[in-house]
Amino acid sequence: METIPFLLFAGLILCTFFLVSFTSQKFRLPSVLLYIILGVAVSSFFHDIKAIHTVAEIGIVLLFFILGLEFPLARMVSISKKIWPAGLLDVGLNMGGAMLIAMVFGLSFISAFIIGSMAYATSSSISAKMLEEKKRLANPEAEFILALLIFEDLVAPLLVSFIAGINAGESLSPAFMGILVSKILLLIIGAIVMGHYGFARLNQFVSKYIQHDFMPLLAVGVALAYAGLAISLGLSEILGAFLAGVMLSETGRSPELEHLTLPVRDLTLPFFFFWFGTTIYLGEGISYVPMMVAMAAWAIVGKILTAFAGSRMFGLSPKASVRAGFSMVQRGEFSAIIASMAPAQLRVFSGIYIVITAFIGVYLFGRAPAIARWYDRRRKEKQASLSAPKDEATE
Repeated sequence: METIPFLLFAGLILCTFFLVSFTSQKFRLPSVLLYIILGVAVSSFFHDIKAIHTVAEIGIVLLFFILGLEFPLARMVSISKKIWPAGLLDVGLNMGGAMLIAMVFGLSFISAFIIGSMAYATSSSISAKMLEEKKRLANPEAEFILALLIFEDLVAPLLVSFIAGINAGESLSPAFMGILVSKILLLIIGAIVMGHYGFARLNQFVSKYIQHDFMPLLAVGVALAYAGLAISLGLSEILGAFLAGVMLSETGRSPELEHLTLPVRDLTLPFFFFWFGTTIYLGEGISYVPMMVAMAAWAIVGKILTAFAGSRMFGLSPKASVRAGFSMVQRGEFSAIIASMAPAQLRVFSGIYIVITAFIGVYLFGRAPAIARWYDRRRKEKQASLSAPKDEATE
């Protein structure tokens, strides 16, 4: 690829993305999956191209920056009080369950911990993109899904850091864990302070100049800078980007800032899903097939149970809880990051697992509203049949 001029290379990729996106719209297919499939298909030609990874990083940062704009500090506090029971259940069922399966199939505790970490988190990027594409961001379960994704985005960097420490030969001492947690708290507190005492006072400035061509520079600049700060602390850029959005939401001009940022995000985000596909290598054969079947089955069951029970604890109706349950199976970017840190014999296993759960998850996401309607109808029919004898007895 070094012999192709960069502008020609970039133009060809963007034209290809246009064809993929147009095809997805024409045949009503999720564009997310088509970008991933394209990446898998050409992975042998696009291995380790830094320009693609850099643009992909910008796309994912802007996606979570825009999500952060929807969560001012007051709303964040309200959600955090309700999400922690579901978050702990998520860790126990999905990470703990996957670890148990791996150990049953003979893996060591460390290998099982890596596999459990890889299988734990729902793909934040795929989920957010699907919520937007399916026009479900206004649904009652969307707040729960995003809140649980945020909880996972806080836990996943811890897992990545622990595994990095294991691979580097570091002992996971209380001091090491304390430093890591302190970095996360520092990033969050910094966002709260700057949002409440800084950007909240820029309301008039932002309102006055929101239509000027320099305002996208401010929005994108803050997003990239805080994401970069998170990386410099050894944390996830996704967490930093989301917190940047939370900070700027305190200006009270979130819709306008989102409108300014969307064109840049739409141009860069396809690169992330394409890059993610290029990181999956299928040419070395499939290992641990029985464990793959068990893990894929638990990926579905564990997430459905977690999201349904968590939604009920969150205060959602049974119908909305079913929609949430069938909308969180897909694994993605954090799984890919952890898979890249796994021992060689587990990397292909992890890549195939991610592809399988991404496909199944996106399919179930699309079917979730229909499944929820069927469940709600059956539930009401059952309630009506149970109440009928009582009504006859009173007559």
